[in-house]
Parts: sequence; C-alpha cells; structure tokens
Amino acid sequence: MRLRATLASIAPGTPLRDGLERILRGRTGALIVLGYDRTVEQISTGGFTLDVPFTSTGLRELAKMDGAIILDRDITRIHRAAVHLMPDHNIWSDETGTRHRTADRVARQTGFPVISVSQSMQIIAAYVGSTRHVLEGSGQILSRANQALATLERYKQRLDEVASTLSALEIEDLVTVRDVAVVAQRLEMVTRIAAEIEDYVLELGTDGRLLALQLEELVTGVDAERELVIRDYLPGGRRTKSPDKVLASLEALSSIELVDAAAVSRALSIGTGEHLDAAVAPRGYRLLAKVPRLPPTVVDRLVEHFGTLQKLLSAGIDDLQAVDGVGELRARSVREGLSRLAESSILERYV
Repeated sequence: MRLRATLASIAPGTPLRDGLERILRGRTGALIVLGYDRTVEQISTGGFTLDVPFTSTGLRELAKMDGAIILDRDITRIHRAAVHLMPDHNIWSDETGTRHRTADRVARQTGFPVISVSQSMQIIAAYVGSTRHVLEGSGQILSRANQALATLERYKQRLDEVASTLSALEIEDLVTVRDVAVVAQRLEMVTRIAAEIEDYVLELGTDGRLLALQLEELVTGVDAERELVIRDYLPGGRRTKSPDKVLASLEALSSIELVDAAAVSRALSIGTGEHLDAAVAPRGYRLLAKVPRLPPTVVDRLVEHFGTLQKLLSAGIDDLQAVDGVGELRARSVREGLSRLAESSILERYV
C-alpha cells in the first residue's frame, strides 16, 4: 500500500513527477526524502532550512546543489535543501552508488519514501521500506499494460461463457462441483489480471486514463459475481466458513493451484478432488441478483425462506407473497424475472 501511494504521488501529471523529469533533463541528479520528522532531523546535517511551498521548478533549482532535499509528507512544502544525510551505516544495503545506498538506508531507517535520481544512469528510483522500484517511461508501461488488457479480454470472454453455462445448469438442477470451481477459477483469474492492470494505471497517472476506462468496462460486476457464487454454494453448518474467509482462501491460491479445479473446490469448501462430479444445489443468489429492482434484503429473505433455487423456481405467486416484504407486485416481478432468466439461459445453451 505504501509503495502504491508513493507511485501515485510521482505518477505522470503530478507536480513531483514534473520536477523529477526536469532534474533528469538537467542531468544533475537528486536525493529527495518525502517526509520530515525527528528521525530525519537527527540524520541531517548542514544545508538550508527553507520551509517554502513546493514547486516543480523550485525542486529543479535546488537539485543543482549537492545534498538531499527534504519535503513534507504531503509534498506541499520544501523543508530543507543541500542536506547531508547520515543514516545508520549498520543498515544493510546492496546498493553500490553513494546516492542510491544513502537513499536505501534512509528509507529503511525513517520509514519515509526516498527518491533517487541518477545523474549518470538517467533513472528515477523510489525506495519504500526495503523495496526499490525503478520508474519507467509511459511508453514501456503502456506496452505491457496493453498486452495484459488483451489477455484480460480473452479471459473475460471465457468467464462469460462458463458463467452462462452455470446459469443454465442451475436452472436444470445439473450443477456439479467442477462447474462451480471452473466459474470461481475464471473469476479469480480475471480479478488477478485486473489488479495487475490497476498497478499500471496507477503508475501511468494521467497517461493511463484511457486504460482505466477500458479496465472498468471489462471488470464491472466481477467482484459482485464472485461473492454471489460463494454465497450460492457455501455449505451450511456450524463450522461453515464465512464468505470473506472463503474469498481469502481463494485469493491465497498460487497460480499453479488456481488452474487445478480440485484445489479451487477445496478453497470454496464444496468438495475435494475426488468428488468433482458430485452434484451441488445453488441457493439462488446469482439469479435473484439479475431480477430488476429487487433489494438485497428481499433477496436474503427469499433465499432463507425457500432454501434452494429449484424451490424458488417452482414457487407460485402466493408462495412468494408469504415472504416478508414481498407483496403481490413484487411477487409477480420475481416470478416473471426468474421465468425470463430460465428461458433465456436454456435458449443460449441449446440454440
């Protein structure tokens, strides 16, 4: 999270990134600490106390002097410039250059992000805790991001196919553990690829606006669908995991485990590798979520009252009205909505 926040503060379009780019073009190099407290003060000697508003041009001019520049945490003021930093030499660092080694040690000792601009190598490196991240140009990042976006589009298309198949199987009461595991597997894959693209969007700043719009269009509704699948097939009983714990178990799977339907089914707590073809019955959360203007509280009451999707599908208007909060109009809306979903799902599968 700290690295993400730091990357957001130095992304293209921000005043700090503008200042860093100016320093790169001026070929002067710089060492910039993004935070000021007692610890930073203790390892700082010499230099000038400024306490002036931050500007990208001011940062560029101050970088012409030797020494570090110290900003406040919010990057709104420049506290000191031309400072000689003396971090604890016992702090381990594998950096060899004086500026980079100092940046690494200061970041580890103070907990504040430190930016190092290399004069000879013409690179910008961000040190956050024990992590070193070298900033790349927007063109390089966009190239990788577009490859990831193309992969996401293919995975999303496959997800839509298996989700549609699952809906048809639910209506026909033919769902197996394997069918649920495949949908959960695809949902998790799409989520992971989307998270990778989100990191690219963050690092691109204003250059990633179009990418962000494309990503949002592709993944809208995926998080909700993932939760609905888990709630639909979560086993009952006292020892049942909560949906959040099941989701955490799914997220904890390695890339290798995720392609194994048996491992996914174990994470979902719906079976083992030996019972992938065992039948399971959905509660009805997924299909009820597709019925227009149906509040979540009413969905919960319907599922609690009927227990399974098959009972919901066979329920008449009077049966639905027996549920608290479901009047005649809403009962007809639910009945007609489920009927349309059943008809369209079966048509999509067999036609």
